[in-house]
Amino acid sequence: MASAIDPSSKILSGNYPNTRLLLSKENLGFAKGNNWGMRQGKGDFFFIVNNDTEVTPTLLDELLKPFALDEQIGVTCPKIMYYDQPEVIQYAGFNPMNKFTGRTSSIGMMEKDQGQYNVSGPTAGAHGCAMMVKREVVEKVGMFPEKFFLYYEEWDWSARIQNAGYKIWYTAPAKIFHKESMSVGKNNPMKIYYHTRNRILYIRRNANVFQKIIFTLFFVFFTFPRWFITYLAKKQFTQLRYFMKGVVWNLYSSSYSPV
Repeated sequence: MASAIDPSSKILSGNYPNTRLLLSKENLGFAKGNNWGMRQGKGDFFFIVNNDTEVTPTLLDELLKPFALDEQIGVTCPKIMYYDQPEVIQYAGFNPMNKFTGRTSSIGMMEKDQGQYNVSGPTAGAHGCAMMVKREVVEKVGMFPEKFFLYYEEWDWSARIQNAGYKIWYTAPAKIFHKESMSVGKNNPMKIYYHTRNRILYIRRNANVFQKIIFTLFFVFFTFPRWFITYLAKKQFTQLRYFMKGVVWNLYSSSYSPV
């Protein structure tokens, strides 16, 4: 698993007015870590960004502009590009979450940016890689659901934000570059565990009864056999064990506490 370089020494040695460096003594996970950071903030907006990104000079200015145009906008997200393929899109908004499968897709993903997604507008979900959040939203809706720890937490939060009447806004002029899967490797057991665990947890918290029934049938008769057989055939026994742990966790854990 690749690790990001700690920038603390550069920040402390640099000249950054109105900047405070806050260091947690433990890995709180994406959800709790960002919540911890937001509790320290004093401004009207929170900028949440992954540690494996490269920002552009106008990013923050562009993300702030939509809030002045529509008071219903609660979150803005930039166009996210792949760092190692800077002309290729990772995110230009999200398609709605399919509550029968617990899956969604990123608009424009793996497409070369030729201006086809240069129009801003509402989108189905905020991307955890980078988002600007209005303080009012946090005060009304609350913060990230810490029960998720890692993955799907932005989707659960997005659902709550939209249910409260706010829009999530894809902001085309804002751009950021993402070093995808540097923090957690693509086949890392921890990623498999949290993706599996939280996919089920998200449905438990956000789907209606009919959707839950269809999702359960889909997972039991398609998803579970597919990955069980795949990991077994490839002799990836560690990945199989963590996949099973993600499933079993949901059999013994409440879906609602803590938020």
